[in-house]
Amino acid sequence: MRTLIRTLLEDADVDVIAEASNGREAITVVDEHRPDVVTMDIEMPEMNGLDAVEAIMDECPTPILMLSAHAEEDADVTFDALDRGAVDFVTKPGGEVTSEMPRVKRELVEKIQSAAAVDLSATRRTSRPPKTETKQQAATASPSSPSVESESLPTEGTTLVIGASTGGPNVVERVLAALPKEAGLRVLVVQHMPAGFTERFAARLDARCDYEVQEADDGERIGPGQIRIAPGGSHLLVTRDRAGQLKLELSDDEPLHGVKPAIDLTMASAAETVDTPLAGVLLTGMGRDGVEGMTQISRAGGHTVAQDEETSAIFGMPKRAIEAGCVDTIAPDGRIAEETLRGLTT
Repeated sequence: MRTLIRTLLEDADVDVIAEASNGREAITVVDEHRPDVVTMDIEMPEMNGLDAVEAIMDECPTPILMLSAHAEEDADVTFDALDRGAVDFVTKPGGEVTSEMPRVKRELVEKIQSAAAVDLSATRRTSRPPKTETKQQAATASPSSPSVESESLPTEGTTLVIGASTGGPNVVERVLAALPKEAGLRVLVVQHMPAGFTERFAARLDARCDYEVQEADDGERIGPGQIRIAPGGSHLLVTRDRAGQLKLELSDDEPLHGVKPAIDLTMASAAETVDTPLAGVLLTGMGRDGVEGMTQISRAGGHTVAQDEETSAIFGMPKRAIEAGCVDTIAPDGRIAEETLRGLTT
């Protein structure tokens, strides 16, 4: 696998300056060579990828891109790696390796470029989410950021659309955990993530916030107190049923901005469909996905919030939205939920 990865990267003019055969060796190699990015497997002899990520982030902080298999158990471990400081992940080739190579090469190169641009000081300034397993444990755990005061809550039927990319999973978790249950929001989350991982991402979020969180199903209705995650490999659109209730549709259209799901499509469909209070939030990530969507929400009279540069792992998407003039409020990750609700109630 290391030989294959080296070949793919060198063919794309990415310099591979060193290799390590296990986690313990990786720590030494990173300290010696100081690479721009590390690609890290999860299963390795002597020391596994999780422990190696934690040690590298403690001793020689470096953007780490995890290599994960398309398996439910690997998805959970991959999220643990993100909790410990890894910035993103790529799924390894499965099945017929030859046919998977173009996809793996494209994703590897794109995500290595993104990882190289990550501001690790920003990710280390934000607190890690609590490692809780159930809603009851989450309720008794010390919160990673203060919860939003529920004195002034938005009106019933308020909809929130959140978009995020590189560095986003932990920030999304903090934002959702800070939303008061009494607000009764309908929340849609578009996190750039491959198929097979968004379902586990939803399960983790469901255990760590007061709302009911699931991966979105085609044709389902979304009501107050529910959060739906756009499935990897599908675009998520907002429509209405005959009774006027919000309905979710999954689209198999081509990727937009090279991603699927695309934030722009979900936000734009919400701006067109929702006739009650609406807010859009754009978090850390490279590229410009979400800029047009935030613009559409702003034009529809919705409130828009962008994550600030200081706490963004990559300030690309929020910066472009701010430059486009469609952002009402710029906030650090720990205040995004509060500022979003404030904008919806003033």
